[in-house]
Amino acid sequence: MVYNFNSGPSILPGEVFEQASRAILDFNNTGLSILEIGHRTPLFQEVMDEAIASVKELMALDKEHEVLFLHGGASTQFFQIPMNLLNENETAVYLDCGTWGTKAIKEAKLFGQVAIVASSKDKNYTYIPKGYILPAGAKYFHYTTNNTIEGTQMHGIPETNIPLVADMSSDILSRVMVFNRFDLIYAGAQKNIGAAGVNLVIVKKDILGKVDRKLPSMMDYRQHIEAGSMLNTPPVFAVYLCMLTLRWLKKSGGVAAIEKINDEKAGLLYKTLDELPVFRPTVVPEDRSKMNAVFVIDDPALEKEFQAICKQEGIVGIKGHRSVGGFRASLYNALPLSSVQVLVDLMKDFANKKG
Repeated sequence: MVYNFNSGPSILPGEVFEQASRAILDFNNTGLSILEIGHRTPLFQEVMDEAIASVKELMALDKEHEVLFLHGGASTQFFQIPMNLLNENETAVYLDCGTWGTKAIKEAKLFGQVAIVASSKDKNYTYIPKGYILPAGAKYFHYTTNNTIEGTQMHGIPETNIPLVADMSSDILSRVMVFNRFDLIYAGAQKNIGAAGVNLVIVKKDILGKVDRKLPSMMDYRQHIEAGSMLNTPPVFAVYLCMLTLRWLKKSGGVAAIEKINDEKAGLLYKTLDELPVFRPTVVPEDRSKMNAVFVIDDPALEKEFQAICKQEGIVGIKGHRSVGGFRASLYNALPLSSVQVLVDLMKDFANKKG
């Protein structure tokens, strides 16, 4: 038995694997593989339509928001967003609370002015900055809702008078939110939505078309909207996996139902971490992520030993990011509570033996 705590690409529902594997051999009894159907045929149009409709339903989006499935992953959005929204003489506001926010800031500076409103770099990104004031007249405010590497999460939506842009790559559809409050949301699929190879973008139409620069066709959100996410050949199989995963989420009760399970998983793990002195969570309690729990063992020898025991017991993906060290347990939607119980039981047994 393998217990998959990988941070991404990560665990997917078992039934999604089964359905996708059958579709590789024979998609919907057509005699064709999902890998070889034309992207402009009715066969794939149905897949794209269902995927888009499922996102709109699960996020309760209004008619002003469009759903796109694009190439390039979340990192492409680091520059595509300012390219579409920010003129050279305008300022965008960014919150620096982790590795991915830092990367987004770097790319945005290529297109306009960037004001870093607050940063938690002083304590290795182990908390979310609070009490900052957004400057008036900024073009948009960008932040990362959940920091996969550092294990922090924003548990509320900031109050703003300017357009709100969010990287939700590692916690999208994991909890109920008023998604219509955002002007642009983006997320790499490979954590809660599907497999690597496609990026989900939700954009409010009225923020587009206001920059002076000419945009390459493939970088212009308006053209992707007009083409229904098929401006060029989309990543067909990746979109199909998203559709299946979204279908599974709806079947499981939707976002509200999965949030309850996610709360239970995170609560069990953090309770255990707080009770066992061998392990030390690195993030302040109020900002701990419910998707990525980061912790360390201060004794390097014990840390190595625990890593080896995890491997022996089939617990994979538990090693922390190289920039942080220690351990990271990713608790995405498809991870069952039973897997967290296995990890918790192992941690308790290890702590008892090591005192």
